[in-house]
Amino acid sequence: MKKLSYLLIIFGCLLVLPFCKKETSERFKLLTTPVWEADTLLADGVDASGPGQFLENFNGDAKFNDDGTGTFGIYTGTWSFAAGETHIIIFTESLGFYIDCNIIELTSSSLKITTAITNPANYTQIIDIRMTFKAK
Repeated sequence: MKKLSYLLIIFGCLLVLPFCKKETSERFKLLTTPVWEADTLLADGVDASGPGQFLENFNGDAKFNDDGTGTFGIYTGTWSFAAGETHIIIFTESLGFYIDCNIIELTSSSLKITTAITNPANYTQIIDIRMTFKAK
């Protein structure tokens, strides 16, 4: 009888196990599948992607890995969805702070995000950032 009880427990676990698999959302798949190539990087509506510009280090590729790590231009760090997958929170030790990005558009070929950060040269000034990316 004891062996039968153990067998039933094991069998029950095997039946439930396939249903425990975590489902990934469509937005998660859209974000993590391609490598994103920077298209426009604007600070207060002005191109800020060139040498010596405010966003030059974000120029290049962005890759959001499905394990929550990623690369964002020259930076490496972590990312996660927030606010019902309408925001992306990015952290990189190189910057030392979290960046909360509002997702404006996320399709298989386009990623558009906005955020606002404090100007490191003038803490009383907020800079509005808009970044657009194309899937490679």
